[in-house]
Amino acid sequence: MPTQKEIDRRYASIRAAMAANNVDALIVCGNQYAGFEGAVRYVSGFEIVHRYVYVLLPLSSEPTLLFPREARWIGDKKSPWVRDQVWAEIPGKWLRERIEEKQWKRVGVYGLDFIMAVRDYRELQQDTFELVPFDFHFDMARAVKSEEELAGVRDAMDIILDGFDALLKSYQPGKTEAEIMAPAVERFFARGAGPRMMNIVLSGTGGEAEAHFKVPSLRKVAADDLLLYSLEVTGEAGYWVEFSRALIHDKPSARTRAMSDVYPEAMEAARRKMHDGVLACEVHKAAADVFQRAGFALGHLTGHSIGLTMIEHPAIGANAKIELKENMVCSFHPQVVDQDGQVCLYTQDTYRIGKKEGECLASVPWKFYSGAEARKTA
Repeated sequence: MPTQKEIDRRYASIRAAMAANNVDALIVCGNQYAGFEGAVRYVSGFEIVHRYVYVLLPLSSEPTLLFPREARWIGDKKSPWVRDQVWAEIPGKWLRERIEEKQWKRVGVYGLDFIMAVRDYRELQQDTFELVPFDFHFDMARAVKSEEELAGVRDAMDIILDGFDALLKSYQPGKTEAEIMAPAVERFFARGAGPRMMNIVLSGTGGEAEAHFKVPSLRKVAADDLLLYSLEVTGEAGYWVEFSRALIHDKPSARTRAMSDVYPEAMEAARRKMHDGVLACEVHKAAADVFQRAGFALGHLTGHSIGLTMIEHPAIGANAKIELKENMVCSFHPQVVDQDGQVCLYTQDTYRIGKKEGECLASVPWKFYSGAEARKTA
């Protein structure tokens, strides 16, 4: 549970954004989909276990936790600090009636496009008040992390590296993609991640990885298969971190090796740009220019802010003209693809935006890992 000082800080920042945008109240949406649950926890302390939840945060009065009635027995209702809790047959109808009662004119919504249930939106759109998309404003209000939050981020990073070590110890040809991943997932769950994880993989044969993510399968791994596990988990406090390194027992292909040769330079160029006052697009450009000079393009989004929600604003991309601030936290994960867009190489690290340069939260060198590193450590 955050301290009262931290809770007050969050509400003050969010309400300042609401006042600046002439918003009378804010509906914060969250659901069980991995990475979409965190905004509700950020403003209420409630951890979504199943289905979906809303928090109604007025500009100048106490918030309300709003559950669909069928979720009454799902989740620990004693854990959140928001004690005004309502179970509605149709949450959108309850929200509409409350907004009418208070005569609010402009209501912000975090999660309007991707999270809010359709049945609730139908209810809300029937009235004359204005629904204001508020994802960007909400995320920017919570983008700079407090020291209390950073402790949760660092704990999550310790967990993900523990899992990566277990994955390395498990890795050997002849096992399936899923079997190699399993010990990492066991460590994540044992250390408090619970269901808040999304562990996927880029993989392929002949020393190359196909340029699309997939769920680790029951396909047996050969010695020359390239595996790029994307590990994405939280700690007990709910803060997301992301991490990835390349695994291959034999040698990567010449094409993959050419991609890998420029990775350290690109990642270091981006890290040096991750400082207070720089535009997010400049971080993207620092890495993209290195890859472009080597003849490679970028496939996956370069990066994004990250916190209790997996993907937060601001994005790190070519058009992201948002000024970064010290103690923002971002996931930076350039995916390099060949000219045909069929073969890729990928890495993933989580950084703290610093005063003069970025801090990579994982002290793990970028290289091709064979599994022998774990055996030597053991």
